[in-house]
Amino acid sequence: MKPWKTLSRKKVLQCGAYLTVEEHEVEISDGRIIPDWSWVVTPDYVNVLAETRDGRFLCFRQTKYAIEGTSLAPAGGFIDPGEEPEAAARRELLEETGYAATEWIPLGSYPVDANRGAGTAHFFLARHAERVADPVAGDLEQQELLHLSRKEMESALDASGFKVLAWATAVALGLRRLG
Repeated sequence: MKPWKTLSRKKVLQCGAYLTVEEHEVEISDGRIIPDWSWVVTPDYVNVLAETRDGRFLCFRQTKYAIEGTSLAPAGGFIDPGEEPEAAARRELLEETGYAATEWIPLGSYPVDANRGAGTAHFFLARHAERVADPVAGDLEQQELLHLSRKEMESALDASGFKVLAWATAVALGLRRLG
């Protein structure tokens, strides 16, 4: 099967550093050309399921603008320009929680939207995490750092306690990896 090919691209909206909308002219696998394929550009990001030395999992109870009520969330954030995903994961874990981990396991990298772009999510499992610094508060939402057992994490996952798809995915992949 022949892959799709981008013939041209035009920026139609630039909204700050985190959102660009482009219009692409695309040739699809059967040779047809679509002149106005919408494409969303957002930064790639990381999410980290962090397990402490005593087998607890770090996550936040927090609010976000697009979520009704509170949600549980793993550490994570945007990858800085030129930064490798694992370096971003290490940085985000340290900044948000004050924890560093000795073992890092990549859980995969996934395009957010197969047809419209919206960046790539990179998921990691960080093991043997321990507190080495104070967190650097920089996020706009209110959040509380929790230390949950595996059973509590699984129960929260089953009850849709992680209200963002990427967060639920990072947790599910990490717990699955641990067996």
